[in-house]
Amino acid sequence: MIDSATLTKKFQKEMNAGIASLVLLSVLQKSAEPMYGYQIAKLFEEYSGDASFMKQGALYPVLHSLESSGLLESKVEPSVSGPPRRYYEITVEGSQMLVIWQGVWKQMKSFVDRAIKGG
Repeated sequence: MIDSATLTKKFQKEMNAGIASLVLLSVLQKSAEPMYGYQIAKLFEEYSGDASFMKQGALYPVLHSLESSGLLESKVEPSVSGPPRRYYEITVEGSQMLVIWQGVWKQMKSFVDRAIKGG
């Protein structure tokens, strides 16, 4: 028997992996200031409404991966309300990659929409 909950969870996880990078770069591109992880996580929650597409714990590996790829840079600053915070901002390379990924996303979305609709 097919376990639909498990398959759905696996499908969602695989889809989230690439989309998270695209959305993170977009959010940081539009931000007037560097943002720290918790701010980004709260913004993701706000965007997704009742459907949580990315757990906060899953966000940090994506941030670290984008930073190690040179698409983001970060700096740690003290916080008046707790431990120091790591602030992220998009790099020039990240902005350039965002344009490319947005094009790929538009093509992929168009393909999926046509395939699902059947024409």
